[in-house]
Amino acid sequence: MGIVESVGSNVKNIKVGDRVVVSAPIACGQCEYCKTGMFSLCDITNDSKVMETLYGHRICGAFGYSHLTGGYDGCQAEWVRVPFADVNLLKIENDRLTDEQVLFLSDIVCTAWHANVLGGVGPDTTVAIWGAGPVGLLAIMWAKYRGAKRIFSIDCIEERLAKARSQGAETIDFSKANVIDTMQKLLPGGPDVCIDAVGFRYTKGMIHTVQRAVFLETDTPEILAEAVVIVRKGGTIAVVGDYFYKSNAFPIGTFMEKAVTMRGGQLYCQSYWHDLLKIIEKGEVDPTFIITHTMDLSQAPEAYKHFNDKSDGTIKVVLKTAFAAVQQATSDLNKTEH
Repeated sequence: MGIVESVGSNVKNIKVGDRVVVSAPIACGQCEYCKTGMFSLCDITNDSKVMETLYGHRICGAFGYSHLTGGYDGCQAEWVRVPFADVNLLKIENDRLTDEQVLFLSDIVCTAWHANVLGGVGPDTTVAIWGAGPVGLLAIMWAKYRGAKRIFSIDCIEERLAKARSQGAETIDFSKANVIDTMQKLLPGGPDVCIDAVGFRYTKGMIHTVQRAVFLETDTPEILAEAVVIVRKGGTIAVVGDYFYKSNAFPIGTFMEKAVTMRGGQLYCQSYWHDLLKIIEKGEVDPTFIITHTMDLSQAPEAYKHFNDKSDGTIKVVLKTAFAAVQQATSDLNKTEH
């Protein structure tokens, strides 16, 4: 997020000096998908022929998400050009809200809400969430807000599990306990909703580690396989952890015979962020609980190493530009004078 420095001639609702949040998915606002609120499926902003070949279709463009989604530069920079600014910028007009409170509306706050929407989380539902990273923890926050009766968080890092418990979740450390056996004991019959907030990158067993190493598969299906077994009959699995291409040994028979529904996809940021901003403004949730580190943009390599290694208790790092430091100092001075 940042302050608008200049606008193009076709921009109508954003002006220089506006404080804005930038959507991670880039949408045009005018295609069939955008008009129905499915902004991450935009037909216009991604011209990748590779994605079209791999997936049969193209989804939207995305900042910093490889050439598969249009090759746009990322937003961790001093300056960012935002296409279709009226669609992809959220104006923050409440000066009482800190940057940290609204920053994550750009992606993970909306992604976590999307997980709950896809899963149909509501009053008195039971929910199991794989991954207690930023998205998984925010999914817990939203599941609690939406009235879930019991929430289970599955991870292997105690600092993250402690954060999950602070949000009201029951926790399972998969490095110490078998997830399927433990869930079946804690919740016979299984949860109504399972949420995968991890994705394809982390293998648990030797078979999929070897298969990925020799390119027999690109993605491990291990979490999804656990979810298919654990979820109640007729339940729903929501997939917001990202997957790339193909997996082996997915339990398709179990999935079919149990009448499980599986839904996935990138967030519909622009469909959600206005309503979620109002919830944050009212103080009904506070997404800043996931922030563990604040660092200068120049320290980004160090920040990413901590995040990737999950060292130093790192869960979410906020990177501040040099301009942000000047802006904060000016704001503090103005508050002192008044």
